[in-house]
Amino acid sequence: MGRLREVGIDAFAVPLDVTDDRSVATAAELVAERAGRLDALVNNAGITGGGPQQPSTVDPAVIRTVVETNVIGVIRVTNAMLPLLLRSASPRIVNMSSSVGSLTRQAGPGGDLVTGPVAVAYSPSKTFLNAVTLQYVRELAGTDVLINCACPGYVATDLNGFRGVRTPEQGAATAIRLATLPDGGPTGGFFEDAGVVPW
Repeated sequence: MGRLREVGIDAFAVPLDVTDDRSVATAAELVAERAGRLDALVNNAGITGGGPQQPSTVDPAVIRTVVETNVIGVIRVTNAMLPLLLRSASPRIVNMSSSVGSLTRQAGPGGDLVTGPVAVAYSPSKTFLNAVTLQYVRELAGTDVLINCACPGYVATDLNGFRGVRTPEQGAATAIRLATLPDGGPTGGFFEDAGVVPW
């Protein structure tokens, strides 16, 4: 935050717990007071739910917890911020998904090398998020809102114990591109650095 302010950007922090209605409402109120509108929303909160996640043995509560953050949290935040986005001339929404949510890749050859280990909470939560994204695209058709999913790749973060091979800066590149699309850009897509991710 300090570095942004040093170069003249009026940046400010917004406390946010995507699983808490009051926290999300307060965050939206703060953005409204400070900025009056929102040009881009990047929904990046996510949890894995830990492991192992074999379908035959997983505790259903793990799935419920992951979906609460990875899917319902995105809906909660998007709905709270949507009135502010609609005040923007070029509103953009980017939902941070993962290639492990691609049904095409899940069903294809390569197994763990392509989509990681079996993860009945995390992987389907990203598939669910992709489907939710398309429902927003359908609802907001005819508006200026562009909504897309982005896969950051295997980024070294606390989500994976910093085992990832990409830096946070590399992982953010696709999201930044989608958050700054020109008017008339793609909407309803699923993208990674290499291009389109198959659904």
